[in-house]
Amino acid sequence: MELKFDEAFWSARYLSGHTGWDLSRASTPLYQYLCQIERKDLQILVPGAGNAHEVIAAWNLGFTNIFSLDISKIPIEEFSNRFPQFPKGNLIHGDFFDHKGSYDLILEQTFFCALHPSLREKYAQKMFELLKPGGSLVGVLFNREFDSGPPFGGNQAEYLTYFTPYFDFVVFENCYNSELPRLGKELFIHLKKSKR
Repeated sequence: MELKFDEAFWSARYLSGHTGWDLSRASTPLYQYLCQIERKDLQILVPGAGNAHEVIAAWNLGFTNIFSLDISKIPIEEFSNRFPQFPKGNLIHGDFFDHKGSYDLILEQTFFCALHPSLREKYAQKMFELLKPGGSLVGVLFNREFDSGPPFGGNQAEYLTYFTPYFDFVVFENCYNSELPRLGKELFIHLKKSKR
């Protein structure tokens, strides 16, 4: 049976302050990756963005076509209040699996691990669908198990089964610049949409 974590579930987490995944700033691996990108016109999506620290960090680096997507209205409204200069049209309230769009880059930061493992194959398919030809999925995945979730853990061998049919692997290795509490427990991924 597929466990469903819908808008009410995530809104309750935000309202109760149970947001242990939130670093209060952009994660180091994603921020350092963004700093290396010269093209600022890329179409970028951050799904399950929550408080969207990576989104505002990218905006401040000059990326103007960056979009935040979350299933809960609460972090979207709070983000909009904190950063009124950010285009409201780039803040999307909705379910990732229903989202339509075409992106050069999708950033993964604690979204994959928030989904029940039964949705992981569907996640890989949807990422493939949303990316433009040659587009990239970049981010971090937990390389450890949890007793229960969310977050839901996993390992490199398992993840390969989901992504191999859809992506070419540019980087898929232990993350060397994780946040300290996550050091040694994350994989950094850079997957390019396959032409197959």
